[in-house]
Amino acid sequence: MVTVYTTGPDCIRCKMTKGVMTKKGLEFVEVDIRQNAAAREYVTEELGYSEAPVCVVEDGTGEDHWSGFRPDNISRLVTLTRSGE
Repeated sequence: MVTVYTTGPDCIRCKMTKGVMTKKGLEFVEVDIRQNAAAREYVTEELGYSEAPVCVVEDGTGEDHWSGFRPDNISRLVTLTRSGE
C-alpha cells in the first residue's frame, strides 16, 4: 500500500506521480494535506518534507518514503509488487 500526500488538484508533480502510478497499475491512497491537518503535520514535522507529493510505502519499516515526482521510485515499487505476486 502506498499513500500519496498531495496539495490538491493544482499540484503538477502530484498529478504526474498519481498518473504514472495509475498507468503502471500501482494502488495508492491520496491524502490532501491542505484538507487534513494531522496528515500535514505528519509530512512536515515527522517526515521533514516541504514539497509535495510525499509518497509513503506502508512496508512496516517506516523508512520507505520520498518527496517529489520520482519515476525511479515508482518503477522500483512496480518491480517489488510484481516480485511479491
